[in-house]
Parts: sequence; structure tokens; C-alpha cells
Amino acid sequence: MKRDKIIYYIATGLLTLLMLFSVGMYFFNHDEVATMFNDFGYPTYIIYPYAVAKLLGLFVLWNPNYNTLKEWAYAGFFFAFILAFFAHFMIGDGEQGGALVALILLIVSYIFNKRIKQ
Repeated sequence: MKRDKIIYYIATGLLTLLMLFSVGMYFFNHDEVATMFNDFGYPTYIIYPYAVAKLLGLFVLWNPNYNTLKEWAYAGFFFAFILAFFAHFMIGDGEQGGALVALILLIVSYIFNKRIKQ
């Protein structure tokens, strides 16, 4: 049980750091992110709401009182990482590794979250 908690907190902590880096880029390096979103064919007006959604998702992941919302946050992050992976892969910029790492950390966090809840 203790091993499962350690793995959960490490995976969730690393995922949180990755998401905070992403959110920081969205807020503080908006021009570069806007260029990237244009390359993907995404509208740039979703950058700030997307950053806020990531922050809210992280809040829910760390708060033990929102079990139903936590499932939605995991699902939202899952689809975001899958879409990010394929967006980077399809334009061929070679940046899909971050999305893959985030997806792996998310899956590990989800599995071990379920284990420590039992």
C-alpha cells in the first residue's frame, strides 16, 4: 500500500510539473504558443481558457473531495494528451514526446489512484 502511494504521488507530481510548465508557456509565452496553435490549425483564442482548464484539472486531481470530477479530469487530460500527440505527429515537428510522457504519467497516476482507493 505504501509503495502504491509513493508511485501515485511521484507520477501525479511529475504530471503536475509538466502541466504547470505548459500553463506557464500559455500565459507567459503567448506569442510562441499562438504560432504553434496556428500551425496546428487551432484558433488562438482557446489558449487562455485551455490553460485555465488545465489548472482546474490539476486542482481536482489533487483534491480528495471530488472523486467524480477526478474521473472527468483524468478523461479530459487523456483526450488532450492523445490529441496533442497526434497534432505534433501530423505536422512533423518532433515534439510529440512531451505528450507521450504526459500520457504515460497520467495512466500511471490513474491506475495507482484506483489502487490506493481500494
